[in-house]
Amino acid sequence: MTSISGPLAVLGSGEYTPAMDATDRALLAALGRPHPRVALIPTASGLEPGGPQHWNGMGVRHFDTLGVEAVPVPFATRADADTPAVLDALRGADLFYFSGGNPEHLVESLHGTQAWAMVTAAHAAGAAIAGCSAGAMMLGAHTIRVRAVAAGQPPRWIAAMGVVAPLVVMPHFDRMSGFIGAELFRSILASAPVGAQLVGVDEDTALVRLSPGRPWQVSGRQSVSLIAPDGTTTVYHVGQQLPV
Repeated sequence: MTSISGPLAVLGSGEYTPAMDATDRALLAALGRPHPRVALIPTASGLEPGGPQHWNGMGVRHFDTLGVEAVPVPFATRADADTPAVLDALRGADLFYFSGGNPEHLVESLHGTQAWAMVTAAHAAGAAIAGCSAGAMMLGAHTIRVRAVAAGQPPRWIAAMGVVAPLVVMPHFDRMSGFIGAELFRSILASAPVGAQLVGVDEDTALVRLSPGRPWQVSGRQSVSLIAPDGTTTVYHVGQQLPV
């Protein structure tokens, strides 16, 4: 994997909303670039009718309020990944922002593509990557197969893109057990891959690392939970640093 040097953020929810204003400003400031450019990557919602257009529209409006240029990337499926339109939209970006949807679809759409190679090369050179919900799950070491769980199958994991490995991100953490039920929630925790560090990120909350030499820190409105292999949970609040 390409060495990592740019800022990183994994969000539990709230991309392109005022809840993430402070987080996004911190990411942009950490870049140290006078006129940063954001690439909005809606691929996780590519299987949802109108999903990419919805998220890209929100992203343009959000970053406009922050005084920053945001470019919608026309990247809905793997078939789009290496097209000139996508590569041109990614080229020269300072912050790559992956919005929510289906993490399995996102991982499948990125593996082995020129688009992902461009993102990781830019990140190694100092560009930032942010991922929200499915976008955050994609950045981890592994991600749950959401389609299988939704179909009533036992929890199954696939290798994700590994940018924040060994972290495995569980977004919407404050509401997750309510979404899927306590029994399935416990089953997901118990089935986590060996060596994975499970991290639960609440809604409207982010876990941010502004440079490789700095610690991960909680930003946003709620909290982040580190989950030990025995299920023990340690909660960290806004402004606190995590020992990972």
